[in-house]
Amino acid sequence: MELREMGTEDMRQRRSQEQEKEEPPRQVLSGEAKHLDSTAALIQWKITMEKVKLKMLKQVHTQLSELLDKALEEATSSIPQHLRKGLTEKESRKKGPLQEKQKVFVDRKSLLDELLEIEHFHTIYHMFVAMLCVFVLSTVIVDFIDEGRLVLDFKLFIFALGQLPVALFAWLCMFLYTLLVPYKVLQMWACYLRTVRFPNVFTVAVAVVLLVCHAAALGFYPVYTIVSYRLGPASRLIVILEQIRFLMKSHAFLRESVPPILHARSQDGKGHVPKFSTYLYFLFCPTLIYRESYPRTPYVRWRYVIKNFAEFLGCVFYMYFIFERLCIPVFTNTSKQPFRTLVLSIFNATLPGILLLLLSFFAFQHCWLNAFAEILRFADRTFYKDWWNSTSFSTYYRTWNVVVHDWLYYYVYQDLLWLLRGKARAVAMLTTFIVSAVVHEYAITFCLGFFYPVMFTLFAVFGVIFNFIINDKRTNPVWNVMMWTFLYVGQGIVVCLYCQEWYAHVHCPLKERTFWGIVTPRSWSCHS
Repeated sequence: MELREMGTEDMRQRRSQEQEKEEPPRQVLSGEAKHLDSTAALIQWKITMEKVKLKMLKQVHTQLSELLDKALEEATSSIPQHLRKGLTEKESRKKGPLQEKQKVFVDRKSLLDELLEIEHFHTIYHMFVAMLCVFVLSTVIVDFIDEGRLVLDFKLFIFALGQLPVALFAWLCMFLYTLLVPYKVLQMWACYLRTVRFPNVFTVAVAVVLLVCHAAALGFYPVYTIVSYRLGPASRLIVILEQIRFLMKSHAFLRESVPPILHARSQDGKGHVPKFSTYLYFLFCPTLIYRESYPRTPYVRWRYVIKNFAEFLGCVFYMYFIFERLCIPVFTNTSKQPFRTLVLSIFNATLPGILLLLLSFFAFQHCWLNAFAEILRFADRTFYKDWWNSTSFSTYYRTWNVVVHDWLYYYVYQDLLWLLRGKARAVAMLTTFIVSAVVHEYAITFCLGFFYPVMFTLFAVFGVIFNFIINDKRTNPVWNVMMWTFLYVGQGIVVCLYCQEWYAHVHCPLKERTFWGIVTPRSWSCHS
C-alpha cells in the first residue's frame, strides 16, 4: 500500500511539474496583456488624431477659400466697370498696353503699423522720440544760457506759416473748382454727345474749354496768390502741393470716366456718368487712382486717428528743431566758399538731410495719409513699401511713394506706351522721370522763392543714370549699402545748396530784376 501511495505521489509531482513547464506564470500573462492593450490604445489614438487632422485641414481649407473669395470680390469691385466687362470676353485675352496692368485695391494695413507691433522694431521708434527730447532740451538750455530766461517764441514757425489764412482761402477756391467744374463738364459732355451732329468736334471743343479753365483756376490763380501775397514757405508749399494734387485728381477722374462713355457710345448704349458722391469721396481719399468703389473698413478707430495726427505734429516740431539746431547756425553767415569748404559743408549736412527725409516720409506718407484713410474708412493702406530694403534705385522709386508712383505709372507711362503702340519703353520711362523731376523742381522753386535746379538735376540726371545702372538685377546687400550712401550724400547736397542759396538771397538781394539775374544762383556771386 505504501508503495502504491508513493507511486501516486510521484505521479502527481511529475504532472504538476509538466503543467508548470507547459503553462506560463500568471504575472507573465498579465504583463503581455497590458502590453497588447497599450499597443491597441496607441493605434486607436493615432487613428483618432488622423481624423482630427483631416477635420482641421478641411476647416482651414474652407476658411482660406472664403478669404480668397472675399479678396477676389474686393479686387474685382475696385476694377472699372468697362474693364470688368471686357475681361469676361474672349477679346480681352489679347491684352493691349492699357490692359496689361490695372491698379487693384485690397484691404491691408500699412507696413510700419505691422512692424511697430514688434517690440524690437518699436525700440527704434523710441530712439527717435528720445532724440526729439534731446533736441528740445538742448534748445531750451542754450536759450536759457544765452538769454537768461526761457525763450519759446517759435519765430521760424511764425515766418514759415506767414499769411496762412490766404493760403487756406486759395485752397478752398481750388477745391470748389475741382469739385464742381470737371464733374459738371463731364456730365454735360456725356449728355449732349449723342445728340450733336459732329461729336468729335464737340469733344475737342469741350476739352479745350476745360484746359483753359484748368490753366486759369489751377494754374495761374495759385501762382498769382503766392507771388502777390508773399506767403511764408510752408504756406506756399501747402498751396503748391494742393494745386498739384487737384490737377492729378481731376485728370485721374476724367481719365477713368471718359473711356466707358465712349465705349458705350460705340456700342449704341448710354454712357454711365459716375455719382457725384463717389467723386467727392475720391477728392479726399488717399489715392490718385479713381475708382467708383474702394474696399472699406467696418468702422473708424478714432484713437488711431488722434495718434497719427499727434505723431504728424511731433514730426513737424522735430523738423523745426533740426533746422533750428543743425541748419540755421551753420548756414546763417554763409558766403561764397572755396570748393574744399563746400564739400565739407555738404558732408556736414548729410545728418540733418537724412533726418529730414525720414521725418517727412513718416509724417506725410504714414501719419497724414493713414489718419485720413482711417477717417474715410479707406482700407488699402499701401502708401509705401519697404523702400529701406531696396538694393536698386528702380525699386526705391517704386516703393518710396506708391501713391504718386501709381499715378505716374498708369496715367503717364502706360498712356505713353499706348500712344507709342507698345514700343520705345525707354522713351516712356525717361519721359516719366522728366515729368516727375519738373514737378518736384516746380514745387521747390515756388516754396523757396528762387530758381536753383538742384532737385531737377538729381532727379532727371543722376536719378535716371542710377535707375539704369543700379537696377533690379542687383540683389546683393552691398547694393543696399550703396543706395543708402547715395541717399545720405544726395540729401546733404540738397540741404547744403538750398540753405546756401536762401541766405545768399538774404545777404545779397537782387538790385535789378532781370531774367538772367533771376535764373542765376545767387550763391555763386554773393561774397558777403
